[in-house]
Amino acid sequence: MGVKNLWDILESCKKTLPLHHLQNKRVCIDLSCWIVQLQNVNKSHCAIKDKLYLRGLFHRLRALIALNCSLIFVTDGAIPAIKSSTYRRRLNPGNVLTQDEAIKPSSIRRNAGSEFSRMIKEAKVLGNALGIPCLDGIEEAEAQCAVLNYESFCDGCFTSDSDVFLFGARTVYRDICLGEGGYLLCYEMDDIERKLGLGRNSLITLAVILGGDYSEGVYGLGRESACQIVKSIGDSAVLQWIASEGFSFVKKQKGSKKKIEDDKCNGRENAAEYKNPNGSKCPSQMKSQTLQVLNAYLKPKCHSAESDAVQRILVLYPYIRSQLQQICTEFLDWPPEKTDEYILPKIAERELRRFANLRSTASQLGVQLPLNEMPIKCPLSRIIKPRKVQGVDCFEVSWEEMDGLETSIVPADLVQRACPERILEFQERRVQGKKRNNTRSRRPRLEKMPPLGQIDQKLQDLLLEVDRESSAADGATVLFGSASEDDESIAQIHIDSSIQTHSTWNSYSVKKGFASGSPICQEDDILPALSKAEVIDLTSPPPVRHGSGKSKHQEEDNVECIDVIELSDSENDMFSPEHIRRARELRMFIAGIKDKFY
Repeated sequence: MGVKNLWDILESCKKTLPLHHLQNKRVCIDLSCWIVQLQNVNKSHCAIKDKLYLRGLFHRLRALIALNCSLIFVTDGAIPAIKSSTYRRRLNPGNVLTQDEAIKPSSIRRNAGSEFSRMIKEAKVLGNALGIPCLDGIEEAEAQCAVLNYESFCDGCFTSDSDVFLFGARTVYRDICLGEGGYLLCYEMDDIERKLGLGRNSLITLAVILGGDYSEGVYGLGRESACQIVKSIGDSAVLQWIASEGFSFVKKQKGSKKKIEDDKCNGRENAAEYKNPNGSKCPSQMKSQTLQVLNAYLKPKCHSAESDAVQRILVLYPYIRSQLQQICTEFLDWPPEKTDEYILPKIAERELRRFANLRSTASQLGVQLPLNEMPIKCPLSRIIKPRKVQGVDCFEVSWEEMDGLETSIVPADLVQRACPERILEFQERRVQGKKRNNTRSRRPRLEKMPPLGQIDQKLQDLLLEVDRESSAADGATVLFGSASEDDESIAQIHIDSSIQTHSTWNSYSVKKGFASGSPICQEDDILPALSKAEVIDLTSPPPVRHGSGKSKHQEEDNVECIDVIELSDSENDMFSPEHIRRARELRMFIAGIKDKFY
């Protein structure tokens, strides 16, 4: 509980911070407060039986572990003597304290066999498996958290007891919310002092006036009046003033017309519960109790900063995988695979943050070491692909030497701080991959190519038709025979060796000449000329020979001169339109083949 209405007074100082505010910090957790919060989510018997509080605790812890947040559990010890009357009153609201209990209160040991104590033990076992140490307080857990924070052994405290500020805490996290847009409710003592003008001494005085765990307070005096009184005196002098003056100021503030009479308390059985008309207890008893309250807040019973118990919790403890799997199987009925799925990515992210901190520290000291020369091996092996999680840029990465975990997703800014070399390697792989993809996209796909057998057949059909059309045009005669190499004009169809076919083409030679009365030669007459065939590119117009006289070799060998008809553009009418069309079709087909495959 803490101090009555104190959270309302501090409302203007409340800050809502994102979860990553806790990264690389060490915080203390008042374990009792967390269990109460998680238990209040669902108070049904089924929730306790199914241990929903333990499930909620596990998810809180794994979220903070991923941020490399070092956690310390702090549990309650014995109930302080000054709080014993309040504790008994809460357990039995109708019970009236005896005079001896009111005058000589004693500390109370907590019931170790209660349901709540059992829940605390389970939480401690879970924390131990996750490498979270636990400090058992001497009395109040929030007081121990405050001392650790005040001595700078931790960066903040998780508790919902508002009197943690009265014990000396500087940073308090009242609540935590997970999920998308997760946040913290944070209160800073610096903000309280600056905005409200209330220091630690002023808050202790408010506890005495308003009441809380250690006192009942002054009847009829509200928070606004109490704050005005405390501010008017000042934080530096308020404790000394209230210790010496007691509650004499109450009469002035309320304008009461009745006198304070000490003897009214005499003879009463429940003197501790008696209140005079001013609303306070008998002055002599009230002053004594006030001093006890001040002493309880200023000098709480806690482990000192130099104690072995405190030094032990400051050591980093390892995560025990097998033990955690066993606990989750026993308490939460999870198989080991599910436990690994929940916790291993968070453990890997924590290791990467620690590696990033190491590189950052080395850089601040002026030591710039390459990734492969770091004293600790980088846990991240390679980047697989970029991802986006809840609008945040991330990378899917693979891990090295992480038993049970191959890949997971981590924030991109964390990878940039830990190992920017991995990002450069990933970008280079992407550029090379795009080049290969572009090269593949230019090449024709094999499934879209026509079968090579169809290409062979079409070429042969076109060549035979062109040959027949040429032979029949204007009664021209194609001569085949033995002639000298210089006299022959040979056209040979030549297919580049880069186009592989499933059948072998028979090359053939055609001696061109145009004369009347010459017999048409058969296919067998073509074969002797194959060895001396001249290669002609069919994609270009055929060569044209000029002249009608005898060549030099023809005169020497006494061979009859053959008139060669010159094929000019004006004489294309000598061939049939069908011949011209098929010749053009052949050239276009061969040119298309070359453009497509070369």
